[in-house]
Amino acid sequence: MNDKISPLRTVATIVCALLFVLPLWWMAVSALRPTADIFKYLSPLSLWTLLPRNITLEHLVELWTGPFRLAIFNSIFVTFVTIVIGLAISSAAAFALAVIDFPFRNTIFLVLVVSFLIPFDAIAVPLYAIMRELGLQNSYTGLILPGIGNGLAVFLLRQFFLGIPKELREAALVDGMGYFGIFWRIYLPLSVPALISASLILFIFQWQAYLWPLLIAPAEGYKMAAVAIAQFSTSYSVNYSLIFAAALVISLIPMAVLTIFQQYYSASVAATGSKE
Repeated sequence: MNDKISPLRTVATIVCALLFVLPLWWMAVSALRPTADIFKYLSPLSLWTLLPRNITLEHLVELWTGPFRLAIFNSIFVTFVTIVIGLAISSAAAFALAVIDFPFRNTIFLVLVVSFLIPFDAIAVPLYAIMRELGLQNSYTGLILPGIGNGLAVFLLRQFFLGIPKELREAALVDGMGYFGIFWRIYLPLSVPALISASLILFIFQWQAYLWPLLIAPAEGYKMAAVAIAQFSTSYSVNYSLIFAAALVISLIPMAVLTIFQQYYSASVAATGSKE
């Protein structure tokens, strides 16, 4: 087997990487430019198209001192609570599906798999109608509830739990330990990579959400960051400086989280790939 990487493949990889990285880099640079310089160096293209000739932090300061700060707090708070509650629910459900033998277990698992194949946007409107009838419009509860039941997180954890030797569970049962003790003392400590991966799934789902926060929480005090960016664009003007600055802030947080924890995600996916 030839493990050498051809020059053509290397060039193709670099080109594909640049297609993704350059727009993000230009966005970040534009967030640090004075308003007059944002589109100044686009035509003709030059070195200053990708490098800021003048750097300013006024746009970031304006974001921090304006209502967008509350939107960032809302996003962080909603995402954090979603991860905590969602991880508790997902891990318990995954444990039951992987370990406990009960009627229709495989059928429930099949329904679960089908559920995360359905785009959330397809059920957003009927779900909004239900939430409105329950009086959960413009509330943190309404923002959090749809995110805590994530079928993909349950699937990932269930597959990982199947890889834990059943002899550990059988020995614990012989010693008189109940299922909760087995779950809490054996399965969870052995599943840290999978738990981190499930947390990342919950994090990404909630952090990048746009349609649901727009529907359920249009009030100023409950706006999420992705929705709040729209306030910088009106029918008469578009504040590109603040849009790029807000986009930079929204992008940096998930980039930092994913960079720190990506090794755990890769490890857990590799460990769950062969489970039946």
